[in-house]
Amino acid sequence: MRIGIFGYGNLGRGVETAIEKNEDATLVGIFTRRDPATIKTRFGAPVYHASRVKDFCDQIDVMILCGGSATDLITQTPELASLFNVVDSFDTHARIPEHFANVDKAAEAAGKVAVISCGWDPGMFSLLRVYSGAILPDGKDYTFWGKGVSQGHSDAIRRIEGVVDARQYTVPVEAALEAVRSGKNPELSTREKHTRECFVVAEEGADLARIEKEIKEMPNYFADYDTTVTFVTLDELRRDHAALPHGGFVIRSGETSDGNKQMIEYRLKLDSNPEFTGSVLVAVARAATRLAAKGEKGCKTIFDLPPAILSPESPESLRAHCL
Repeated sequence: MRIGIFGYGNLGRGVETAIEKNEDATLVGIFTRRDPATIKTRFGAPVYHASRVKDFCDQIDVMILCGGSATDLITQTPELASLFNVVDSFDTHARIPEHFANVDKAAEAAGKVAVISCGWDPGMFSLLRVYSGAILPDGKDYTFWGKGVSQGHSDAIRRIEGVVDARQYTVPVEAALEAVRSGKNPELSTREKHTRECFVVAEEGADLARIEKEIKEMPNYFADYDTTVTFVTLDELRRDHAALPHGGFVIRSGETSDGNKQMIEYRLKLDSNPEFTGSVLVAVARAATRLAAKGEKGCKTIFDLPPAILSPESPESLRAHCL
């Protein structure tokens, strides 16, 4: 499959790295809004300005979009779905229905396949919530993220006027996690499950009080959480917060009969959030390419993808070695 990468930040580099691990994938090019001459790629892939993307419609099987959910993907995915089969990792959960509708309209009209919200949450965790709910209908779902760096939330902070750079850590509340694992099936508010820690580099002379207020009141990102904001220098951010770890848990606790408690727990522990997310996106790109080859069109989510079409293995190999 011939892949294009649109956007070359942490996630774009993660996708580039994942392509190197997949023998059935080749990277045609990277598209950026920056000056291509200033971009140094990990493996020497060609870099083009975003304005040239239309020149590659016949050369790319699927375009993987690596912009931020806050302001990029909401417009970029429907625009590019009119030209290419596309995959994105849109992660603003509250806006997924709206995003799906916009992308579906564009992809249907163009006869393309688009798969949205395919990282690890939304994405892999979403799939596990569906599987667990189907197996344990008498039960409750709990999702905990972190401790780790959220790329989407960090990007949202960076879009605030006066912010140079930022890292945002999502931190599970340990007491809430233990209450779930004990089988108590507690009722937990958003605020009771996680806290958010923000480390922010501000421009010289910026209004720090305004920046902190905008972060803490940002809907869909921080408004529903206990959030701390710490202003640091750029050197401190690079020294203390250069890594991009993440992870989390999906837990479903339920009963199959009176007194027979059952619990399903799925965990991710990631040294590199963008590289893992990039690996998910490449697997989903494979599925999108196969769906397009069958003549399908329109917007899809991870729920619409049979597991077999995510894998480079043949159906015979999957039955022999994975079933």
